Amino acid sequence: MSTQPLSAEVTMTPSFQDADPMGVVYHGNYFRFFEEARRVMLDKIGYNYREMQASGYMWPIIDTRVKYIKPIPFDLTVRVEAKLSEWENRLKVDYVIYNAQTNQRLTKGYTMQVAVCIESEEMCFVSPKAFTDKLAAWSTNENNV
Repeated sequence: MSTQPLSAEVTMTPSFQDADPMGVVYHGNYFRFFEEARRVMLDKIGYNYREMQASGYMWPIIDTRVKYIKPIPFDLTVRVEAKLSEWENRLKVDYVIYNAQTNQRLTKGYTMQVAVCIESEEMCFVSPKAFTDKLAAWSTNENNV
């Protein structure tokens, strides 16, 4: 594995429709921000959701946590970082949301996903080779750059 963990970041500006009546991002919408950063991260290794499905696996979220540190106004540009912290038996992705202008941390959280064989609908107790091979190839390329 590369000395640097697989990670990605996206910059987003929540819109009015993301807000609650107080003008701050509704707590359930934070998961959409996490999802976008996770999508970009998995694209880096060539294992996006279409590729997961093609490899015979789905990866449902089985656990999640969000710590709301400061509210996010609907028009504030934020930077969302995603970092893969576990991958052998499940995917654990850690997230931090920052104010893009001040770099102040606003939120942190994580999601955990497990591989489920689409054909048998059985949960895998180790990450499938289809995923670990993609991660290993990315790691090798990172170390050779």
